[in-house]
Formats: sequence, structure tokens, C-alpha cells
Amino acid sequence: METYYHPQDLPKFEEIGEGAPELAKKFFDYYAAVFAEGELTEREKALIALAVAHTVQCPYCIDAYTQDCLEKGSNLNEMTEAIHVATAIRGGSSLVHGVQMRNIAKKISL
Repeated sequence: METYYHPQDLPKFEEIGEGAPELAKKFFDYYAAVFAEGELTEREKALIALAVAHTVQCPYCIDAYTQDCLEKGSNLNEMTEAIHVATAIRGGSSLVHGVQMRNIAKKISL
């Protein structure tokens, strides 16, 4: 099935710097620093990235961080749980905006 996203395009990500090499270098340097071992392990950061990738619905990121998680020692159950955490936060944030709807509805109904 043909889709807008092509897995073979993921390795082309670095080409994004061809039009603005200084900015791309800054981004990729920052990106590398963020994912370096710190207070969180590289494995923990990869799980977070996988969850966020599902939240922002980036198929390239989902592919990349699924592989990264596996390479860093995560298993399918851990990865699935991380996605459930992201789903709970995303669903909760949608529901909490219901307070805004209720406030407006009450204001208009008066």
C-alpha cells in the first residue's frame, strides 16, 4: 500500500540541513546532547521518545525509536506500556479541556 510516508526517507533526515547548514548543525548537536546519557539512561530516553512519537504521530519517529528501544535493551512489553502512558496523557488532556467547554456552555446558557 502506498502512503505519504516512506520508510526509506528516514535516513534522508540529515539532508534537511542542506538549505540551512548552520541551523541544522545546531539542531543536531542539541539533539545528540539531549539523547546522551544523563540523569536518565539512553534506554529511558528512547522509551520516552517512543511514547512522544506516538503522541505526535510521527511514523518516522515511531520506526526510529522502536528500533532504538530494541537496540538499547527494551522489550515489547516495556515499549507497549510506554505507549499506554502517552495514550493516557493524551486522552486526559483532551478530557480536561472539557472543563473549558462546560464553562462556555454554562456562560452561554445563562
